[in-house]
Amino acid sequence: MHLRDGLQTHATVRQRYDHLVDTGLIDRDPGQERIVAALDRLIDEISAKRLAHKSSALGWLFARKRETREAVKGLYIHGGVGRGKTMLMDMFFELVPVRRKRRVHFNDFMVDVQDRIQKHRQARKEGAVREDDPIAPVARALAEEAWVLCFDEFSVTDIADAMILSRLFSALFANGVVLVATSNVAPQDLYHDGLNRQLFLPFIGILERHAQVLALDADKDYRLDKLSRLPVYVTPADAAADAVLDEAWEVMTRGRRTAEAALTVKGRQIVVPRAAGEAARFS
Repeated sequence: MHLRDGLQTHATVRQRYDHLVDTGLIDRDPGQERIVAALDRLIDEISAKRLAHKSSALGWLFARKRETREAVKGLYIHGGVGRGKTMLMDMFFELVPVRRKRRVHFNDFMVDVQDRIQKHRQARKEGAVREDDPIAPVARALAEEAWVLCFDEFSVTDIADAMILSRLFSALFANGVVLVATSNVAPQDLYHDGLNRQLFLPFIGILERHAQVLALDADKDYRLDKLSRLPVYVTPADAAADAVLDEAWEVMTRGRRTAEAALTVKGRQIVVPRAAGEAARFS
């Protein structure tokens, strides 16, 4: 049985994590286990909330309004590179019992947001919409598409993004969005030394009110530690080489589900036969 086949049967983050440890793909780490427990608690809270909404027809119909008062507090996980943040968040994303969910690199998300803002402004000029401020309708649309948002590599470097984050995320949270994010820096270090940072600072308070902040402290970069044990060059291209590449692939993906993906580069589409997170594999 392939490792990922075994992972499909595990219903909690803890079970998936233990499976990776038992198969020798990762080492058990107390810091990671603390994050695992928090992610499972969050899944339980989200599941309980969905059941409460479904308990009555009216409760379900008015769920979106009630979420503005009863929003589930998400998670903001920060720590150094290679500590396992993305691996754990991806386990959560696959297991959380929500259809309307989205997992995206934060910079890509903000590119999407800025594009939607520009389209709203153009529609306003053409008289197609009435609202002058694009933030509220953009946030509503995003929340309707996905009320669980998982952000990988949460960072802020662009002043255009920094200046709208407070209003954008206030509107997202008001629409019941639950946030789970990974980052290399703590919230108070976001947009560090950025231009007009004083205008960005209110966002940090908003983020901390709506997401539990957890540091993932680990002694080493687990990915590099595992990969360093593998040869740099593998030759000849035979079954033994395939086995080494398979092992390296498992280390990089850590049991995450793989699928075909497509990238558009200068108008041309490149098909990636196997992709998982930021890892890609070509034959």
